[in-house]
Amino acid sequence: MTALNHQQYTIVTDAGQFSAQVAGRMLNFAVGPEDFPTVGDWVQVRLPDTPLDLATIERLNVRNTVFLRKGAGRGHEAQLVAANVDWLLLCMSLDGNFNLRRLERYLAVAAASGAQAAVVLTKADLAQELPAQELAVQYIIGTAPLIVCDASRQDGVAALAEFMQSGLTYAFLGSSGVGKSTLINQLSGEQTQSTQAVRTKDAHGRHTTTSRQLLRLGNGSLVIDTPGMRELGLVEADVDATFSDVLAFAAGCRFSDCTHQQEPGCAVRQAVANGHLDAGRLTGYLQLRAEQAENVALRGKTRENAKIDRMFGSKKQMKAMMKVARRKRR
Repeated sequence: MTALNHQQYTIVTDAGQFSAQVAGRMLNFAVGPEDFPTVGDWVQVRLPDTPLDLATIERLNVRNTVFLRKGAGRGHEAQLVAANVDWLLLCMSLDGNFNLRRLERYLAVAAASGAQAAVVLTKADLAQELPAQELAVQYIIGTAPLIVCDASRQDGVAALAEFMQSGLTYAFLGSSGVGKSTLINQLSGEQTQSTQAVRTKDAHGRHTTTSRQLLRLGNGSLVIDTPGMRELGLVEADVDATFSDVLAFAAGCRFSDCTHQQEPGCAVRQAVANGHLDAGRLTGYLQLRAEQAENVALRGKTRENAKIDRMFGSKKQMKAMMKVARRKRR
């Protein structure tokens, strides 16, 4: 599947490109959003009789990787961003958008997706302290690739273009205004994606990209542009993989179940006090661990309730059925 815009699907087959809808059987058996197709999915379809009719998506093939986040608002359902991606390109600009805690969040979700992750720092021309910013990011990402881009120069995306390989799929992820669509336009050599200027007061962008679509570049690589994310709620995340430095100090804690908050003999808090661990790293770790635990529990409850609703209807309908059954037993 190559595009998704408000549950309107575009698929590409050997017979050509079609607009598509989900089969009724899939709708009936779906428990949550992750049971529906997203950009990058391989699907089994029933082609229409004419090109003007809709194709029907009958089944999802097994995903190799999937990047998902908590849907916006107070709900706890997952929102799929992209599937079957080889590399997640986590984009962060070097202007007012620069935020290490947000980067940790993206890395934690990326680590659980099954895909490899690289960090792309954009707008190098606006950086005030580029060497220090690169050093801070490299510490957080460890051995993951770090690519610095300046889309204002003709050769400003050369390192990114060299990194991307033919036959692999790359998803560009990041906040609004970090320049994802601009990078894709530079890589493709044409204005394939719309762009807008960011607000100067806070470096935030507007949602120019409102749908997700898969494009083929001239070098044979595939790219997925995604709408900017004002928030990235955790659904599936590997927080520990993102904080190996915290875990290394945690191995010296007196208690194996230390929460690193008030317990005596906490080696992590001692490392912060000694200046061996940045306090922001510990704050980020504790926040993400707490958020992950809460959302996993609530999401499991949400999916279980959805299964019950699918089998028996709403709780009101279930009570009515039980009332009828009790009457029959009398």
